[in-house]
Amino acid sequence: MNPPKAATARKQDAGGPSGETEELISGSEAIAHAVRLADVDVITAYPIRPYDTVMQYVSQLISNGDFDCEFIVAESEHSQFEIVKHASAVGARVFCGSSGVGWFYAFEALAVTAGLRLPMVAMVGNRALDDPGAFGVEHNDALAVRDLGWLLCWVETAQEALDTALIAYRVAEDSRVMLPCAISCDGAFLTHSQAIVKVPSQEMVDSFLPPYDRGDKQLHPDNPITIAPQANEDWLMEMRRQNDMAARRARGVIIEAYEDFNDKFGRGGEPFIERYMMEDAEIALVGMGTLAMPVKVAVRKMREQGKKVGFVRVRWFRPFPAIELQDALGGMRAVGVIDRDYSFGSAFHSGTLGTELRSALYPLEKSPKVATFIAGLGGREVTADNVGEIADMVFGAAEGKLDDQDTYWIGVRE
Repeated sequence: MNPPKAATARKQDAGGPSGETEELISGSEAIAHAVRLADVDVITAYPIRPYDTVMQYVSQLISNGDFDCEFIVAESEHSQFEIVKHASAVGARVFCGSSGVGWFYAFEALAVTAGLRLPMVAMVGNRALDDPGAFGVEHNDALAVRDLGWLLCWVETAQEALDTALIAYRVAEDSRVMLPCAISCDGAFLTHSQAIVKVPSQEMVDSFLPPYDRGDKQLHPDNPITIAPQANEDWLMEMRRQNDMAARRARGVIIEAYEDFNDKFGRGGEPFIERYMMEDAEIALVGMGTLAMPVKVAVRKMREQGKKVGFVRVRWFRPFPAIELQDALGGMRAVGVIDRDYSFGSAFHSGTLGTELRSALYPLEKSPKVATFIAGLGGREVTADNVGEIADMVFGAAEGKLDDQDTYWIGVRE
């Protein structure tokens, strides 16, 4: 398959053995490249911003003759997820996505997809839930499937979006897993922002990603099986238990996939979390997605001031990286969790990541104090100054000067 002719800046790798190219593209374009390289069979579409930019780039690849797939424009978000759900059952590699309330409109299909063990890969262009009609980034949309059996991850850059999409197909379609995966890309900050991205060759991807094979679970006239049976109390608990075991096995499959990706592509990093300036840190900040960009800037500035601050970015939220977080944060005096979501009425009134992190650190013999923060809702900028304020409060928590039984909203007008 020839590389796409899309009107983006490009530079050929100068005689490099990898055959990769470099392109100036957005996060949405990076996902479009990934589904082309994964040779996806069926893609459905229904426009809702900021996810709709992926549809635009995929349709451009098809129009230019660079990508051959069934591209179906549905009449609603619900229908588009139903279409790919059934296509996956008969052995087609599929892709779909949405944002905000569009993701919620498809919720019936989303819930069923995991229960049926259909390894759909979807992209969520993270967006605030209406009303009041905000289009900026929040994480509540994707987080809604966290308890349904979906694998769930957040990416920071366009490069990571492309790479993680390829890894997601490898993990989701593994016979030990067979669960759907949602790749969360922060709206506007990632979906619409351009960066230089290394786009691998088709040969490289083919060596990493095997064809989709459902084996004896493929719906076909020659293989008389039942998909979506009516079970009720007869077998439902057994089915839930099977999904639980698949979700547990996903952890090892993710580790294997990253090891192979690192070996073949020379990048990928630690699978579940990213550690930034954590070697001698006394306190650590924790967050997900593009929040990492201002946090890293602020951490570097604070390091220049002699403050021993580090940062841990959570990459995979399901399966939740409790082991890695315990290892990274167990020696801290205090930890500050910055959520770009909210969980009204939750313990300590924190966001979802804050609640999960408190739970993960609780079993430690000497658990650090945890301060939780909510920032950047609706696409509001989280600045380096905001991060500095948060870090000072976390130092205060370490010294017993801050109530760590509450959650603090940052950058809110009085």
